[in-house]
Amino acid sequence: MGQSAQKQRRYAEVAWVALIALAVVGIAFGTQPLQSRKVNFFNAGTQPLQLTAPLIDPLQCSFCHGGYDDENEPYYKWTHSMMAQSGRDPIFYAALAIAEQDASYVGEACLRCHTPSTWVRGRVKFDNDDQSPEFGKTLPLTDADQLGVSCSICHRMVDPVYQPGVSPGADAAILSGLTTGVPLNPHNANFILDPEDRRRGPFDLDSDWQAAGLGPFPGFHDWFQSPFHTSSRMCATCHEVSTPHFKWDPQDNRYALIGQTEQPQSDKYNQFPEQRTFSEWGTSLFAIGPVNLNGRFGNRTSVSSCQDCHMPKATGQGCALEPPTRTNLPRHEFAGANSWVLRAINFLYPQTVTGMNDMGVDESIARNVAMLQAASDLQLNRSGATLTARIINFSGHKLPTGYTEGRRMWINVQFKNAAGQVIAERGAYDFATAVLTENDTKVYEAKLGPDAQLAAQVGTAAAPTFRLAISNKIYKDNRIPPMGFNNAAATAVQAGHVPPGQYADGQYWDDTPFAIPAGARSATVRVYHQTTTKEYIEFLRDNNTDPNPMTNEGQIAYNMWAQFGKSTPVVLDEQSITLACPCDWNANGQIDVPDIFQFLNDWFASNADFNGDGSSTVSDIFDFLNCWFANCA
Repeated sequence: MGQSAQKQRRYAEVAWVALIALAVVGIAFGTQPLQSRKVNFFNAGTQPLQLTAPLIDPLQCSFCHGGYDDENEPYYKWTHSMMAQSGRDPIFYAALAIAEQDASYVGEACLRCHTPSTWVRGRVKFDNDDQSPEFGKTLPLTDADQLGVSCSICHRMVDPVYQPGVSPGADAAILSGLTTGVPLNPHNANFILDPEDRRRGPFDLDSDWQAAGLGPFPGFHDWFQSPFHTSSRMCATCHEVSTPHFKWDPQDNRYALIGQTEQPQSDKYNQFPEQRTFSEWGTSLFAIGPVNLNGRFGNRTSVSSCQDCHMPKATGQGCALEPPTRTNLPRHEFAGANSWVLRAINFLYPQTVTGMNDMGVDESIARNVAMLQAASDLQLNRSGATLTARIINFSGHKLPTGYTEGRRMWINVQFKNAAGQVIAERGAYDFATAVLTENDTKVYEAKLGPDAQLAAQVGTAAAPTFRLAISNKIYKDNRIPPMGFNNAAATAVQAGHVPPGQYADGQYWDDTPFAIPAGARSATVRVYHQTTTKEYIEFLRDNNTDPNPMTNEGQIAYNMWAQFGKSTPVVLDEQSITLACPCDWNANGQIDVPDIFQFLNDWFASNADFNGDGSSTVSDIFDFLNCWFANCA
């Protein structure tokens, strides 16, 4: 059975679910597509079909960089990462299909990051018949086209900032020879690739081989030592995303759609900021220099760059033919925040295509969970009738960061009585239905959507939505900032908060108060992270217009989500606390008269919401006194 046939068989195994769902919910769409131009999505740097030497298939790289040490070799962990599988992500393709329904040619911006090898080979093509409903949509990709961020993409990447005596000498000619000029800022996969097959990395191979007493590197392939490959600027190439068909209009104080005769904006900071992970890092303490986190993200005591956390050091060999055993070998783990999609990819595609195996998928997801759990700490404090949950961000960017659609973090609190029974819960999540009770807790997330003018143009509501291609306004962003946060600096690079001023300069934590209900003797607090919410996956399912469940990307994504745990939330932090009686208002361990005086003082200051109804009213006095006279019974 061929690879495509195998994948179609996997789709057929879940098609019956799609047929039922489509019959029940129908297809929900109706916005007017934006007639954006292909030139809006042009980026300077290397263009399709400009390489002299073709990119090497990762399987060829595995002959030397794989098959000898699953724990440390580059190939094995890379192939089990979302980096390697970014071109096979069913959530991505479901979102892409909707984006291309909403704006012509936007798919080029998406595929340039997710399948860069395919884009460089000129395989990202468009149906250019303006009479067709498919106008401006990318043509279908083959299995071979769905390769993610490959070895050659990263290891042939050239630093756009040439530094004499530091950058490889050949880079000066490469940069000056670009037909488009050097990209202004790294984002949207505006990479520069060496046109020749000269592979770059952080090590001086000649010196390493000579130190091992073996003479210079024998030259299995051409190579350059490249400091760029230890720089966060390299990661910014794809982890800084703008929607370039919108530009900042200072007169209207909004991001406006670029007109049909206007020139595109080349500066990302004039485009709409869909993701600003690099800029969040760039204005943090980590960008200034190493921060001592005592090995929280691997065996580096102090961390600074993206690579320090996402490619932890190991002791091993970078190549099966390499004699030196390195103590600073970067593991190609690329752990992130995705807790389930690798399982879906492993189901949908043959392992002969993906290079993955079941154990490797489990191990990779476990690393992602460990990365999430290392990113924060939880502290609990009780004062009077209030329990405060503090979440501390130890990552180098906002928490959570990256792709905004369907991703969230929230606080769950369970208050228990003396018998250990839950008597009240905040932020309850139903694991069977995937429904979160949001109105009584704090949810950390970013929400985007069209503003009033754009909404009128496309025929939809001016409100948060999951349609990135027609989003030009940030409605909410309360994600926790990193160490070194500064409001002015973050705002200058489109990495601030909405509404502004939620966090003070220097703040990298957030406090959330919860009123302690009467009778509570303990509380268990959990911080959850979820990759794909029910609301988002249902949106993808209901707004993909393909009526065929065998090829409807939204329905396929929904089926995978349902099959693999409905994106089971990950517990980032969990703590329990013993609570004194809530009518021990001064928290001195005794139920006595001073509690009454302290409570009344706070009540007159409108700071005594004893029953947790959101305000200090007379009923709080009666509830408090009932508790006090009953001595918390």
